[in-house]
Amino acid sequence: MKLELRGITKRFGSLVANDHIDLTVEAGEIHCLLGENGAGKSTLMNVLYGLYQADEGEILLDDVVQHFSGPGDAMAAGIGMVHQHFMLIPVFTVAENVMLGNEATKGGIFLDLNAARAKVREISRRFGFDVDPDALVDELPVGVQQRVEIIKALSRDARVLVFDEPTAVLTPQETDELMQIMRQLRDAGTSIVFITHKLREVREVADRITVIRLGKVVGEASPTASNTELASLMVGRAVELTVHKNPPQLGDEALVVEGLTVVDHIGQLVVNDVSFEVRKGEILAIAGVQGNGQTELTEALVGLQPRVRGSIRLNGEELTTASVQRILDEGVGFVPEDRNEDGLVGAFTIAENLMLDRSAGAPFVKAGTIQRGTLAEFAREKVKEFDVRTQGIDEQVRQLSGGNAQKVVLARELSRELSLLVAAQPTRGVDVGSIEFIHKRIVETRDSGVPVVVVSTELDEVVALADRIMVMYRGRVVGIVPGTTPRDVLGLMMAGEQPEGAAA
Repeated sequence: MKLELRGITKRFGSLVANDHIDLTVEAGEIHCLLGENGAGKSTLMNVLYGLYQADEGEILLDDVVQHFSGPGDAMAAGIGMVHQHFMLIPVFTVAENVMLGNEATKGGIFLDLNAARAKVREISRRFGFDVDPDALVDELPVGVQQRVEIIKALSRDARVLVFDEPTAVLTPQETDELMQIMRQLRDAGTSIVFITHKLREVREVADRITVIRLGKVVGEASPTASNTELASLMVGRAVELTVHKNPPQLGDEALVVEGLTVVDHIGQLVVNDVSFEVRKGEILAIAGVQGNGQTELTEALVGLQPRVRGSIRLNGEELTTASVQRILDEGVGFVPEDRNEDGLVGAFTIAENLMLDRSAGAPFVKAGTIQRGTLAEFAREKVKEFDVRTQGIDEQVRQLSGGNAQKVVLARELSRELSLLVAAQPTRGVDVGSIEFIHKRIVETRDSGVPVVVVSTELDEVVALADRIMVMYRGRVVGIVPGTTPRDVLGLMMAGEQPEGAAA
């Protein structure tokens, strides 16, 4: 089925999320929609799927104009979507999830679960999915759950499939399997729209590439284009993608974690007997698929987890039961994974956010009064140093782009004397140009002799930054390996397999 989007425009108040976008996806083609977070990719696909109504433009399938009032109309017309966050009910079986919303009945009364089972087996056999229709979804690996999403779409006779950032929760091996599935679907005549910001995946699987920037189509590219060419199209300027770093100049052990255990608010063990150390002048990157205990581990290091056992020592000082303020006072810099929730106050100005962890005294507060002149001078200096694109230091942080907001967090955390930097998902939701800058500053921090812990679900980022890599799976450490460890080995570790020679 051929898909055409003509002049699609979608506004949210004064924000133009999609600005007269034209896109054509031929039958049996993998068409990649490439762009930074916030470029308008997902908004465009939500218009296609009937979740949003376009303010201007039209959708055509096989040259026939369509009018979708909701996802039901889009699905009936042959459009399916595999969302980044799966739309499955964990306590249902595969067959029950597949038939949900499209229930087959016997005699118009009883659900025909056998028909759903047969449909799952037939699609699985056709594409080699190997999915058990009677398996409970919450007992399946993430990669298999994604196959269930695909089966669900195909069971509704989808001839256009939209994959929205489909590899965000997959290991490298699961990503490779998904790419093969996409090729099989294409060869069977399915039209595929693949939304991503990951250049490696684009070049591997796309037949054609359309690049969107700030809500507009800025160009088309061939899969043979280099990563540098694609990145330049995405951000509108030349970008250096390689992280340049010298071999580490290792100092003494600085952070020593022994037998760390974290229990969440419902009593579930989320970090299980984790031990590691980080030396001065070293980057330890913690890798793993999201949801394997990395978030809770990071929060425990900075005092944000209340139910912690074990030992966390920094330069000989025990911090396991210390308050957040004491940990900050010990020189721990923290870049949280959700900057809007935990790193910034959106209604505060840039200047005010830059003093958040130093609001109790000098140099910014004297006798209970903010020293506005001192703060303004400091803020202007940091805005310039960290290349924060803003109208001024009095602009509210919520008005900034993701990349510029993250630079404000970094500027605050790196502008004091540090004994440890903990950076969780430091480039999540950040444009390629800002990623380049953030990686450079993290490496500079390491080169100054500060130990650094980076937590990232982006394997490319882990490999680029790490001197050593610790892989977590279901709350445990699978192994600690050199930063030069091959991606396929890391992928197996992310799935829970411990390689030979890896410290556990």
